[in-house]
Amino acid sequence: MINTIKEYYEREIDTIKSLNYDEIESAVQAIKDAYEREATIYTFGNGGSSATASHFVCDFNKGICEKLDKKFNLVCLNDNTPIVMAIANDISYDDVFYFQLKNKIKPTDLVIAISGSGNSKNVIKAVEYAKKMGCKVVGMSGYSGGKLMELADYHMHVPIDDMQITEDIHMSFDHMMYRVLKDLF
Repeated sequence: MINTIKEYYEREIDTIKSLNYDEIESAVQAIKDAYEREATIYTFGNGGSSATASHFVCDFNKGICEKLDKKFNLVCLNDNTPIVMAIANDISYDDVFYFQLKNKIKPTDLVIAISGSGNSKNVIKAVEYAKKMGCKVVGMSGYSGGKLMELADYHMHVPIDDMQITEDIHMSFDHMMYRVLKDLF
């Protein structure tokens, strides 16, 4: 058992060392710029990525802004379970994020799309719509980055074929940005 534990963390540490920090800094700058122009930042994902998206909202809207006059305006499209289920049931699960952005998102807004594989159909559909509407997109992915890596303007890519390590590092991106942005503001 101890070997599996050690191996897991060694792989995670090696993956963290292989991240593209310049791309990550560009993504953090895009989020800072969105805050400064008072844009809405939409975030979403499936499964563990939905939990990460929701956690972003808590850390940014409360944590970073606790003592600031101007607040972040982060919205997690996963957090309204009744609307997600109604769209999935009445329209299609592929539309759960797109439908919420439709006729609402503005070109000055920012999207943080999270998909471990980078290929989740509902995430990609929403990203394609956001891009069509003139929005910039921060893509958080793992594995090869998938379609999300092709579409996103800013990449927070975890280069490993391991969903658990990918999700761990995606959550660490949230906490790292919390620290960086809180220090800036």
